[in-house]
Amino acid sequence: MRSDQVRLNSGITLPVLGFGTYSFANDKATTEHAVHLALKMGYRHFDTAKIYGSEPALGNALNEAILDGGVKREDVFVTSKLWGSDHHDPVSALKQTLKNLGMEYIDMYLVHWPVKLKPWAVYPVPNEEDFEKLDIEATWVAMERCLELGLCRTIGVSNFSSKKIQRLLDFASVPPAVNQVEMHPMWRQSKLREVCGEHKIHVSAYSPLGGPGNSWGSTAVVEHPIIQAIALKQKATPAQVALKWGLSKGASVIVKSFNQERIRENMASFNLKLDDEDLIQIDNLEEWKIMRGDFLINQTTSPYRTLEDLWDYEI
Repeated sequence: MRSDQVRLNSGITLPVLGFGTYSFANDKATTEHAVHLALKMGYRHFDTAKIYGSEPALGNALNEAILDGGVKREDVFVTSKLWGSDHHDPVSALKQTLKNLGMEYIDMYLVHWPVKLKPWAVYPVPNEEDFEKLDIEATWVAMERCLELGLCRTIGVSNFSSKKIQRLLDFASVPPAVNQVEMHPMWRQSKLREVCGEHKIHVSAYSPLGGPGNSWGSTAVVEHPIIQAIALKQKATPAQVALKWGLSKGASVIVKSFNQERIRENMASFNLKLDDEDLIQIDNLEEWKIMRGDFLINQTTSPYRTLEDLWDYEI
């Protein structure tokens, strides 16, 4: 097994450095250009979602590269996600994603959030009247159907707490291969990593730098004095320190930057070595969850009245 890949419980391999395409601010051409750059620099895992609006641009860039012979389809790993408004019919949703991407299959399909919305709620922040009662069993049966139909090679979840993972495992015929969650030096997910580890569920880290550049993100991780001191000591950048920390914990990391220098810099995090002292310092940092999911909380229609409900007190 190459050091830049991990084998999932479904038997397929996942490149541990993923290229994120979440970006409302960028147009299609900017996204396509960034994907071409990332391919040239060696990225092979590309992460999108219906709600990101980047499926067509990602598909276009990958298909161009495949046609040009720069890369083979089987060497590229594509992840997309089921939005809350599609829980009533995940098979149709995935078929639409495939149409958007111009592909016959994707490698991984994830339940984006443990939230079901009305079919018309296709925007990032739902209104109060958009929530429906979540039946995760029915959703997961349909996710397994996507797998049976060959529309994807593996299935998983995103933003699931330890308790929600345990609940899913009570009835799943096919266990989730991955749980993609916020994880970085200031939100280390120790308990969740332990629970997922027990069940051979791979943890994939989104916002491994704390999401700087996103409207909801923060520079707190890369600007933390401890992270900066470690970077100085190791002759690296703070971003490389944060990414290497995630990789050292056995997670894959989904990094999002459309800046050429940063795309290269993130890839170089593989070569960094953190010593025990560095890791101990990071493990003692204060914890702060940045993507809290407040937009899914309300007192009337949401299944989650509080953030504690959403994360089952892992916050």
